[in-house]
This record gives sequence, C-alpha cells and structure tokens, in this order.
Amino acid sequence: MTDQPMRSLEEQREEYKKNRFLAMPLAGTIAWAVAGIGSLFLSAQHTVWLLFIATGSIFYLGVLVARFTGEDLLGKKSPKNTFDALFLQTVIMALLVFAIAIPFFMADYTSLPLTIGILTGLMWVPLSWAIQHWVGLFHGIARTVLVLGAWYAFPDHRFTAVPAVVVAIYLVTIVILEKRWKAANAA
Repeated sequence: MTDQPMRSLEEQREEYKKNRFLAMPLAGTIAWAVAGIGSLFLSAQHTVWLLFIATGSIFYLGVLVARFTGEDLLGKKSPKNTFDALFLQTVIMALLVFAIAIPFFMADYTSLPLTIGILTGLMWVPLSWAIQHWVGLFHGIARTVLVLGAWYAFPDHRFTAVPAVVVAIYLVTIVILEKRWKAANAA
C-alpha cells in the first residue's frame, strides 16, 4: 500500500522534465575520454578491452556522478515515476546492442568504436520524447553522423577519433541540458 496519490502520465512527465540529466552524460564523457586517451598508449588488444570496460560501466559511473550533481538516478528519494522506468529500459537497450557490436568486432576489431559509438547513442532519442525537448534527437543524430564520419575519415586512428567525437557531442549536450534545466525550473 502506498500513501502516494495516483499521478497521471502527464503529471509524471512534468516531474521528470524537471530533472537535470547531467550524471549520465558526464559519466559518458569521462568513460569515452578515458577510452580515447588510453588508445594513444595501449596496444590494440588493451584498447579494445578498455573501450568495452569504459562504455560498459557508464551507468555505474553515472550512479556515482549523480551523488555530486544531486540527481536521484536510481529513484530512491522521489516517488515512482514511469519515465524513470523508461530510462532504465533504454540503459538495458544500450547494453543489449553489444550483441550487434561483438560479432562485427570479431570480424574487424576496428569496427568497435563505430558500433558502440552509434548504438549506445540511440538511447538519447526516447529522451527527447520523454522530456519534450530536442536535445536527445540532436545527440543521437549528430553522434551517429559524426561517429560514422570520423570512422571513415581516420581509419588508422578510429579508437581515438571516434571517442573524441563522442566526447565533443557529450560536451555540447551537457551545455544544452543545463540550459534546459535552468529554464524548466525557472518557470
């Protein structure tokens, strides 16, 4: 039994839209920066492992970063919200796409930054719908186009160029999210 009154989906969306949404992109920025910088110093085999581990730990790093941004990423402090559940489903979706990345990686290890860079960026598209803001579409589309471009443009430096693109997209996204959050909470 709960003492919380039933809230409509629109009421839950309005609550959800007031979130800051910085923890995950900050975690993604850190993880992809570590992978890109590490690729400058590590062997191909170690670079591959670093990319798998770094991108696979973004959610967990996001939980840690959320402590510093004041976000309730796990929904422990706020009433249950359907949109939090949707977000967690998109995290699962992003993890499941490794099933696409791994076979391509087995055929050509340099495909890894391309597949992970694009596939894990897809979770941003439903965020745009959920918060009724274009930032997720921007992130998903720009990331896809620019990751693909970097992958083709720098064939000998794919493990550095693709993470650099992803980090740059994250940084722009973080600025947009912060402006959106300030505007949404000023009203």
